[in-house]
Amino acid sequence: MPWTDKPGGNGSNSNGSGGGDDDRGPWGQPPRGNDGGGRNNPPDLEELLKSGRERFRKSMGGRGNGGGGGGANLNNLPKGPVLFVALAALVVVIGSTITYQVQPGELAVVTTFGKYSGVKTSGLQVYFPPVQNREIVTVSKDQSIDVGMKSNTRDESAMLTSDLNIANVTLSVNWKVQETATAPGEMPGAAKFLFNVEQPRDLIKAIAEAAVREVVGSSEFDPLVTNGRAIVPAQMQVIMQDALDTYEAGIQILSINFDKAEPPAEVIEKQLDVINARSEKAQKINVAQAYANRQVPQARGEAQQILFQAEAYQNRVLSEARGAASRFDDIYTEYAKAPEVTRQRMYLETIEGVLGGMTKIVIDGDAGGTVPYLSLNELTKKQPSN
Repeated sequence: MPWTDKPGGNGSNSNGSGGGDDDRGPWGQPPRGNDGGGRNNPPDLEELLKSGRERFRKSMGGRGNGGGGGGANLNNLPKGPVLFVALAALVVVIGSTITYQVQPGELAVVTTFGKYSGVKTSGLQVYFPPVQNREIVTVSKDQSIDVGMKSNTRDESAMLTSDLNIANVTLSVNWKVQETATAPGEMPGAAKFLFNVEQPRDLIKAIAEAAVREVVGSSEFDPLVTNGRAIVPAQMQVIMQDALDTYEAGIQILSINFDKAEPPAEVIEKQLDVINARSEKAQKINVAQAYANRQVPQARGEAQQILFQAEAYQNRVLSEARGAASRFDDIYTEYAKAPEVTRQRMYLETIEGVLGGMTKIVIDGDAGGTVPYLSLNELTKKQPSN
C-alpha cells in the first residue's frame, strides 16, 4: 500500500506535530514541510541515492549501515531466486560464448591450439575458446574477376600473339571456394582457402593474366580474333585450375567468359582490311574447291567409262581372233583329209568373193556346143544388199 496510508504516514506524526521519523518517505527522505515562505522543500538527492544503495545491498544479502529507519523492510528477501537468476545468467553468457551459428552456404573451419582440426557445416555449432577458434568461409557464392582492364599505369589488355601482332583481349573469370577436398586425406577447400591464400582476388587475377598471355602468345592473330571465344576459355581454365591446385588454394574456376579480342585502335582499320582480304581469299578458295569437287568426280566417271569401253573392245577383238584361229584349225583339219577338194573349194570361194561384185561377164570360148540363152541384163543387175 502507499506509504502515506500507513499509520502516521500522512505527513504528520501521531501528535500532529509533523517532525517525527515516521514522516519519512519510502526511500528514507525527510517529509516535505514549509520553509516559512509558503513552498514545499524538494527531496534530498544525495539521501535518495544513499538509501537506494543500502536497500539494494540488503536485498542481495548484505548488511546495511544503519541509516534510514522508515519505509518497508527488504532485509528478509529469499536468496534462492537470486542465486537461480545468477546461475541462469552465467549459463546464458557461457552458452553464447561457446556456440555459434553457421548459415547455409557457409563452412566453419575449426582450429585447436592453432592447428586445423575440422570443418563444421550449417547449423548451431559448439567450440571451446580459447583452446579452439573458428573462421566462417562462404563457399556457395560465385565471384567474378575482370581481366584486361585499362588503367593509368598500364594496359592489361594488350597482348602479343605468336605472329608478332598486338591484340587487346578482355575477359572475366568466375570462381568459388571448393567445398570438399580434392583427394583423400587432404584438407577441404575451405581450409586451404583460409590458410594458404592471403589475397585471393589478387592471386586469381595474376594467374588469369599469366594464363591468357600464355594462350594468346601461342595463337596466331587471325584465329584469335575470329574464333577466339572457343580457343581461349577452354585452354585458360585448364591452366588456371592446375596452377591453383599446385598452390593448394582451395579455389575452383567455374567458367571464363571471353569478351573480345581485337587489334589496337590505332591500326584497327588497316587490320580489318587485312582480315577482309583474307576472308575473301578463303571464300574464293572455297569456291574453287567446290568446282574441283564437282569436276573431279565427273572426270573420274568419264575415265572409268573409257576404261570399260576399252576392256569391251579388247574382249571383242580377242574373241574374234580366237574364233578365226579356231576356224583355221578346223579348215586345216579338213584340208589334211582331202587337199585337192579343199583347195578347189577355197579357190572358188575366194574368186566368188573377189568377182562377186563385178559387172563383167566372161564366157569361156572353149565351152563348145550350143551356148544357151543368157539374160545378161538380168545378170548385171546388182543384187540389193542385205
